Amino acid sequence: MRNLPASGCGTIILSALIALLIGAAIIAGTLLLRPTQVELTQEATAVLTIVPAPTSTIGGQMSLFATPTATQPALSITIDGIRVGLFVQIFGTGGDGLRLRREPGTNTDILFLGYESEVFKVVDGPKEADGFTWWYLTAPYDEKRSGWAASRFLRVIDLGTESQP
Repeated sequence: MRNLPASGCGTIILSALIALLIGAAIIAGTLLLRPTQVELTQEATAVLTIVPAPTSTIGGQMSLFATPTATQPALSITIDGIRVGLFVQIFGTGGDGLRLRREPGTNTDILFLGYESEVFKVVDGPKEADGFTWWYLTAPYDEKRSGWAASRFLRVIDLGTESQP
């Protein structure tokens, strides 16, 4: 049997150490970079929009004589089926929502983001700005959720509680 020179033994030992370090690095990388397990106890949070149910309107007594009024009622302008007093729903944003702003216009302050399918009541408008028709909307469940929105992403919905001008 032949003996290896001292430099040959050192090379074998060095190669074994390098192989051991590479193996340890692969195992550590696999353990550190694997995807984490999602806990099954986590629950999703649902967003619920409550819209008031329609109510019946009780009419007053009828009279043969018309009661004079001091002022004429404001004219209600309808554009694309939208007018003051109607309920509208945000749609067509691809889930991104609609920015409601402090004033009409694309360069005004954003107050909040209206969610896709969220319902609002039209309380003012229309106003033209930056090539869009703008309506002032208020959420029926929270008056703080109010602002100007472009009509491009609004559609009229029938809740049976429409106020007549």
